[in-house]
Amino acid sequence: MKILYAIQGTGNGHLSRARDIVPILKKKAEVDILISGIQADVSLPFPVKYRLKGLSFVFGKKGGIDLLNTYLKMDTRELLKDIEKIPIQEYDLVINDFEPITAWACKQKGLQCIALSHQSAVLSKNAPKPKKKDTLGKTVLKHYAPSTEQYGFHFLKFDKNIFTPVIRQEIRNLKPINNRHYTVYLPAYDDIRLLRNLGKFKNIQWDVFSKHNKKVVKHNNITIQPINNEAFIKSLASCTGVLCGAGFETPAEALFLKKKLLVIPMKGQYEQQCNAAALKAMGVPVIKSLKEKHLPIIKDWIEYGKIIPVDYPDVTEQIINNIIADFIKNKIAVREKGWKELSLA
Repeated sequence: MKILYAIQGTGNGHLSRARDIVPILKKKAEVDILISGIQADVSLPFPVKYRLKGLSFVFGKKGGIDLLNTYLKMDTRELLKDIEKIPIQEYDLVINDFEPITAWACKQKGLQCIALSHQSAVLSKNAPKPKKKDTLGKTVLKHYAPSTEQYGFHFLKFDKNIFTPVIRQEIRNLKPINNRHYTVYLPAYDDIRLLRNLGKFKNIQWDVFSKHNKKVVKHNNITIQPINNEAFIKSLASCTGVLCGAGFETPAEALFLKKKLLVIPMKGQYEQQCNAAALKAMGVPVIKSLKEKHLPIIKDWIEYGKIIPVDYPDVTEQIINNIIADFIKNKIAVREKGWKELSLA
């Protein structure tokens, strides 16, 4: 069997998850990897056959998506050309982690596209949603990477085909300690804003990982450093708590490691608003922004915040087995249906 595993390259979560999924896929089939997107800071330790610009959202510096830069970096002509030329028909199975090029190529050619992503879980009717409706955001999320079958990951098992998070082995193998610092990952905020607001908590050591800085900078009780996988894992393993956006992988890893967690969902990002709703229902504190009026909630979290218990067993290989088994079963069913129609004729 030949599998194309297509990964969204905006943000780091998809690629972090792929570090565990790819070795399992390679045990079961011949696998090629495709990455599209321009915002990731994490690399893969595997050969990547296709690297495409794709359709990326650019993080801003005030807590949301930078719509202007997103538009300026968008190349619709190149996107359509890539959709047309990707040799999707050469593969028996396409597994897609919210990657638009292969998803739309499959849709255009009438081929199966199996979604294996957090976004699939978010879209489930049984998954928590924010109180404030966002019809446009939901529509974008639904049609960004269309699929024929969906398998999803979420903070809890909200539906039949929803599974608990893939916690990469690097995290599972850690022995967490408490060095009394707080790890921060808020890529939608610039360093000046982080320094101004976090600096008001003078007795707290903040370990900030930044998309906007290429060197380590220390300012009183705050250390700002560029994103580095090994450094981030070390900080995560030894922190008291994690202050981050309402993405998926970082909050899931913080919960798994039994760290206090507080999240700030990105503005105008429907998926993060959904994640925030799910985390809030679990007891994780959520604030709308890093504005001064929300700082008392951060203070309260530092002083009285609790660890939220979760159970995230390692079921990644079981999920992959289910996907391949379902695919083969459906393929056999379609083939038998064709034979029956042929014999009746």
